[in-house]
Amino acid sequence: MKKAFLFLSLGALLAACSSGSEKKAKEEYTLAGSEETIATDSTTGANVTAVAHQPQIDTSATKIGTGPTGGAVAKGAKLIEGSDCMGCHRENEKLLGPAYQAVAEKYPSNDANVQMLAGKIIKGGKGNWGDVAMTPHPGLSEADAQEMARYILSLR
Repeated sequence: MKKAFLFLSLGALLAACSSGSEKKAKEEYTLAGSEETIATDSTTGANVTAVAHQPQIDTSATKIGTGPTGGAVAKGAKLIEGSDCMGCHRENEKLLGPAYQAVAEKYPSNDANVQMLAGKIIKGGKGNWGDVAMTPHPGLSEADAQEMARYILSLR
């Protein structure tokens, strides 16, 4: 009898608690960067707020997993992305200067070519790829220029 009473009391207590939670607490949330206000229940509002504060990342199916990975390749690619190289070069197509893949096809990946290309990156040059001169980058260290050259030659 005690067990039945305890069970029924517990059931009534749970029913009382759940009836209060069925009422949705309405709250207003303002999306970051906009003047739009959303009235919603607290769970949805918290999710909207969390999503609004997330960094926006390109998850395009054509770009997932295509970034450089590991070692000198990743470091060289990051150095190129952080410099002004993309103003004149592209990986797959000629712009003002040659495509990186064309450079990789012309020069075998060896220490001599890494040194030569690093020198061209730092000092600039003209004549190997046409009349447009490559601007010098004297502020770039020899080690960084070599990492960039290794990355370019890895695109073969």
